[in-house]
Amino acid sequence: MPDNPILDTMDGTYTIDHADGGIGDARRALGAFLRARRERVAPEQAGLTAGRRRRVPGLRREELAQLAGISVDYYVRLEQGRATQPSPEVLDALARALGLDAAERRHLTTLVGGESGPAPAARVGPTLRRMLDALTGLPAFATDRRLDVVAWNALGSELIGGLTGPSRRDPNQARYLFLDPASRDVHPEWADRAAEAVGQLRVAAGQYPGDAELVNLIKDLSERSAEFRRIWASGEIVMCTAGRKRLRHPAAGLLDLDYETLHVPAGPGETGLVVHVFSGGEGTPEAAALAALAAGRRA
Repeated sequence: MPDNPILDTMDGTYTIDHADGGIGDARRALGAFLRARRERVAPEQAGLTAGRRRRVPGLRREELAQLAGISVDYYVRLEQGRATQPSPEVLDALARALGLDAAERRHLTTLVGGESGPAPAARVGPTLRRMLDALTGLPAFATDRRLDVVAWNALGSELIGGLTGPSRRDPNQARYLFLDPASRDVHPEWADRAAEAVGQLRVAAGQYPGDAELVNLIKDLSERSAEFRRIWASGEIVMCTAGRKRLRHPAAGLLDLDYETLHVPAGPGETGLVVHVFSGGEGTPEAAALAALAAGRRA
């Protein structure tokens, strides 16, 4: 049985082994994350000498164990999913040795204590729908933890394309990015958007290992997209924040837009949503383009 769900193949690509329960299994997910992060740390970064005959990328297991001040046997059991409840002190030591940032540290902790019961539902309430509709001049849409676009306003659908109409595209952002070639036209910075999607799915998988629909989504993408497998194997973690994104609209052309993510708290028995709002700076061509698109929708 493999040590974790991410396996190296002879040609340097990656596959995800579903049979060993790595996806949807918190123990295997913890081991996979540790391994991916261990392989990312160059020995020189940790103050070690790489040597000439090094056969593995990054740190060896025994090197990481030494840096973290834990036994090699215990660390091996963590990677193999045979040690399931590391203490906060052990997690902190591993995070320091691996050079994890704040988001990655939170994810590491989540993998130990993720919710194992039935996944809570995502509900779009009337207040959220009214808020989206009121943003007539700003493209906006809401996603759940699986990256399903569950609500949007008219300009949001116009901007990211295809959410309505007879030729409606897949509302799941990850499936759209990895399985629909049209996504590369809408998102000129496709590689960045793809990495974000995988990083967000990894966070959700750590929080909700019992979410069967999320597990099936990740398995489906891993089977159908080599690019998804490659990015998943990197162990990247991404949290929804704010910044700038470039999108291409068939009428407005290339748009460099500011975006903000607003987190909608979860109600009892529910999961929270994330609202994505786009805008252009005052007086910019992007602001004028959005205004023209909004006017066209109202005409």
